[in-house]
Amino acid sequence: HLGDHQISFADGRPPEAYGDDTGKVLEQVTSADMFIIATPIFRASFTGALKNLLDHIPVEGLMGKAVGFIGMGATDHHYLTVDTQLRPVLAWFGAHLLPGQVYLQSGHFTDGKLADPKAISGLEDLGKAVVELHKSVGGGKASGPSPLAAG
Repeated sequence: HLGDHQISFADGRPPEAYGDDTGKVLEQVTSADMFIIATPIFRASFTGALKNLLDHIPVEGLMGKAVGFIGMGATDHHYLTVDTQLRPVLAWFGAHLLPGQVYLQSGHFTDGKLADPKAISGLEDLGKAVVELHKSVGGGKASGPSPLAAG
């Protein structure tokens, strides 16, 4: 969870030059085999904190890795935000993107806990699908042409 870490604004310095959690978080991200990226939707976009983290990550840190998405918004109106805003950014990295997403709303929660059976099932299916995608694409190997910014 990004809120548990102090991550500096991306300004081009190497990770070790930051005096906070930035380097540690980048190491965790780049060493991961696959991802489920979850974000609240604010003003029809994913969060600035997530964008800042993505700005720190080298292309090779996400290239070839399986990714699933969870979006959360107050209403259905922002459902497409993940597809129109976040998905293109991860595609730029050359990540393998699971089709669709799990989209949660406040109505799926009771007393602050996820209570909607369909949403719970969707999250379970998402986790399994990301693992299967990871296995099917060679365990994190890039496929297709390299991203433009790849080294």
